[in-house]
Amino acid sequence: MKKALFVILASLFLLPQFTTAQGCIEPTSEEGVQVIGFVQPQYQYSFLGDGLNGKSLDESSFYFNRARLGVAGSIPYDFSYYVIFEFSPTLNGAKNLQPPLLLDAFLSYNRFAPYAKVALGQFKSPFGLEALTPCHKLHTINRAMVVTELGALYRDMGLMVSGGTGKLSILGSKTENLFGYNLALMNGSGINTWDPDNMKDFVGRLTFHPFDFITLGASYRRGERLPQATGVEKNDISKRLGFDAEFKFNNLLLQGEFVKGEDIGSYTTGGGCGGDVEVHEGSLTRDGFFVQAMYTTPWNIQPIVRLEEFLVPQGNNPDMWNGNVFEGLWGETDDEVQSIITFGANYFFNEWTRMQVNYLYKAEKGSLTEIENDALLVQLQVVF
Repeated sequence: MKKALFVILASLFLLPQFTTAQGCIEPTSEEGVQVIGFVQPQYQYSFLGDGLNGKSLDESSFYFNRARLGVAGSIPYDFSYYVIFEFSPTLNGAKNLQPPLLLDAFLSYNRFAPYAKVALGQFKSPFGLEALTPCHKLHTINRAMVVTELGALYRDMGLMVSGGTGKLSILGSKTENLFGYNLALMNGSGINTWDPDNMKDFVGRLTFHPFDFITLGASYRRGERLPQATGVEKNDISKRLGFDAEFKFNNLLLQGEFVKGEDIGSYTTGGGCGGDVEVHEGSLTRDGFFVQAMYTTPWNIQPIVRLEEFLVPQGNNPDMWNGNVFEGLWGETDDEVQSIITFGANYFFNEWTRMQVNYLYKAEKGSLTEIENDALLVQLQVVF
């Protein structure tokens, strides 16, 4: 009985919660400074096949996926603060980073919480389910491709108002935060970057929680900025539209998310969790989705499986609804489709420490040539 109770508490600690917080950890109501952070040492083996001479091209490495340290706290009577840095020199396996990197730094005014809270500073853009899930609470080691590619500029400078209905009963509802919202006005220039124009990005997210076992979300982002290409007079425009859902049935958790992106004039790739954002000239529409299921067992083990696909239409035009990733899943397509099936398990030593093992079965479809690029990831995490 005690073991089962521990598993439930640990799983609740590690599940993404639908809160209005933009930081990984909310400070307590007590005054003083809280030291917060987590460390994620990791091992990766990449199955890359054989070269022309028959020699194996496989690679493997130990590295830090993330190593973060910061402070959070409350200030009498209605303010709180949150600051966290990334110290890993090999974030997500990348090279030549210059740590430490300031990720989040914001102040919050909480007088009217939970109905309204105002934050000013640098924080995650309030878009989507998985992008807003803290890195140390992700169910798989990596985020989905569609989140990584279309959730670029995760962190940005701006002003955000967030909240929900709290414990108010609306039309007889009995769930807490029947409706939730996040509305933000942000630079749109990315992490630790000065905004070179007077245009700002609008980001909004709404959640609907009618019953204890289901939460639905919708997100939208629109931004405009000076043209990246030379000789172009019209400003670049980017749009993102996303829908997500979460279902909980006892120890079973199901999640899914779909994101559609349209970029006119230029587009970005990468970003998130402190990663670099690359800007490319040209117009592009992209979309993708992921669905995942996991079950918390009485033995501290949580098996998980996830299917994800990401599609880039070929011969595409700046049309928000040109191309559909589901064509690559259920039919033939000439578009570029990347698919990953993740098989994994999470083992909880306690509420602060866990191990994740993921095998990524990768496939290329449509106009892409199939290559050998599966990977095995093993990560140990400690949160403090």
